[in-house]
Amino acid sequence: MKFVVSSMELLGHLQAISRVISTKNTLPILDNFLFSMEDGLLEITASDLESTLITQIQLENTDGKGIIAVPARILTDTLKEFPDIPLTFEINNETLMIVIQSENGKFSIMGQNGAEFPQLPVIKDDQKQHVEIEQEVLLSGIARSLFATADDELRPVMNGIFLELSPDDITFVASDAHKLVRYKRTDASAESASSFILPKKPASLLKNILPKEENRVVLEFDDRNASFTLTSYKLICRLVEGNYPSYNSVIPTDNPYKMSIDRLSFYNTLKRVSVFSNQASNLVKLSLTGNQLNISAQDIDFSISANERLSCQYEGEDMEIGFKSTFLIEILANLSSDDVVLEMSDPTRAGILVPAEAENENEDTLMLLMPMMINA
Repeated sequence: MKFVVSSMELLGHLQAISRVISTKNTLPILDNFLFSMEDGLLEITASDLESTLITQIQLENTDGKGIIAVPARILTDTLKEFPDIPLTFEINNETLMIVIQSENGKFSIMGQNGAEFPQLPVIKDDQKQHVEIEQEVLLSGIARSLFATADDELRPVMNGIFLELSPDDITFVASDAHKLVRYKRTDASAESASSFILPKKPASLLKNILPKEENRVVLEFDDRNASFTLTSYKLICRLVEGNYPSYNSVIPTDNPYKMSIDRLSFYNTLKRVSVFSNQASNLVKLSLTGNQLNISAQDIDFSISANERLSCQYEGEDMEIGFKSTFLIEILANLSSDDVVLEMSDPTRAGILVPAEAENENEDTLMLLMPMMINA
């Protein structure tokens, strides 16, 4: 088979799907891209068995059809060094030799038998759920919640984003037992109630390719696999098996103390003060008196300390509460509103952070952070 393709266009597609390829593949064939050519359509697949990402390029100048596995690293490294020029690929289906010709040069690569590439998982028709989601809804849900997923080998259900679909809304939930994110969209829904846990790696891959998408995303899933179909890409992944913990039960409902503060000032102050916190605990102390917030940190081992005052609007009794600064900074970085509200009940119970004003009336964002003990 033979085809002509733009070097930059091909590289763009390959870089998007190459993130799937693992550095420690159990099958050597997975170190390759699978090229499949038919009727002028070049389909390229990358997989690590758990996740498979497929992309398509419509070509005008083609001849023949076939499949071949092409070494991923050598191909992407070569394409990076080309300006945007047409490249001619000539592939011998018998010997598996790949010859890439540019205007001035010729490059030969040995391919592998494409038939050895693992088969795609199939979503069972009798269990298949079908939902169409706006690109912006799916991207926002993943972007807001991905940072809160865990790395817990003992509880793999915590290592992904829990998607809860209902006829009224779609909810994205992620937690590592210290922090929790619940992002709900009322402008997206499914015909019936269902849920699944999307692993961290495919969620990250979607976060990378969704910004380029303009159309709705077709989501199909059963009890084991999910597929996301975009205009030029298709992602198929194995879901995390197991039941997600009841997240609603850990969100405190009665939070009488509320502090409203400028998010960026709070974020920047925390970044400065946290430099002086104990490296093991990263503890920062928030002291609320009237309409004033005092943020302090110290590391007794190195005799260093810092505190800074900020103006805020506060309703409630004077209070001191401690948080892990790295988690609090992460949460503030993933909220996009100008002002945030911190809701609390007492220093031993979780604090809830919400945007003071939602950017979109159809979204409901809630982020929860467990407190730390302040050693008196």
